[in-house]
Amino acid sequence: MVLPFVKLHGAGNDYIAIDGRGIDRDWGELSVAMSRLNFGVGSDGITLVQESDLAQVRMRIYNPDGSEAEMSGNGIRLFAKFVIDRKIAVPGPEGLIVETGGGVRTVVPTMDGEVMVAARVAMGEPTLTPADIPVDAAAMGNPDRVLDYEIEAGGRKLKVTCLSVGNPHAVVFPEEDVDDFPLLEIGPYVESHSLFPNRINFEIANVVDSGTLKARIFERGAGETLSSGTGTTATAVAAKLHGFTDDTVRVQVPGGELRITWAGEGEIYLEGPAVEVFEGVWRD
Repeated sequence: MVLPFVKLHGAGNDYIAIDGRGIDRDWGELSVAMSRLNFGVGSDGITLVQESDLAQVRMRIYNPDGSEAEMSGNGIRLFAKFVIDRKIAVPGPEGLIVETGGGVRTVVPTMDGEVMVAARVAMGEPTLTPADIPVDAAAMGNPDRVLDYEIEAGGRKLKVTCLSVGNPHAVVFPEEDVDDFPLLEIGPYVESHSLFPNRINFEIANVVDSGTLKARIFERGAGETLSSGTGTTATAVAAKLHGFTDDTVRVQVPGGELRITWAGEGEIYLEGPAVEVFEGVWRD
């Protein structure tokens, strides 16, 4: 099969976008093959266009290990750029309406002529109820929220704050600089911890000041990434829940910077860039 694709990135978080409408194949298997750096294209996964009965288009996201993710904040911006730039769908007055595994989302593009260069994404409301994240609430003593709950992972004791923003996250604010934290060593233990039935995304963050966070991200099914839209969103929400930050915060990650706005209730908004790297054809 000959399959056209486009590679894009948002603050270093890179995805391969494919128009999968009318195509029947194993997309998870393809994501494994294409995501491999030395043997494929190299990416943090693939983002797939499909038809939707609920929105203008449907987005599906596959990780490099072949598993399907519910949602990606960077991925949906890159998906929107692919869809808008190639006129697969045209945004309406409110933006581009996208069905995802984490619910229907609205992407408001920033345009330079006919090319999308950035976007603001309505990420929905955070889910804080343990069973809905999901975490094993019974094993935790059935708390109303998971704030600074201590777990052991990889020989370390960590205080996790857990929530979902369309996919599950565990956020830790370590005393040490995040640059010195052994994320590659500890990340797999947190991701697959017995408290998280669907595995979990793991973020560590330092509070620089009330308007700035510095973070690193270990994505479920992908490992450490330069950036993550849902990861930075979850980090900003966790910081706000602890009273560390203002309503709007810049989250600095190795791949760049994303801007999150949340007033402590209601909708979360994520803003960041969307860049096309190159297009190509995959043959198998």
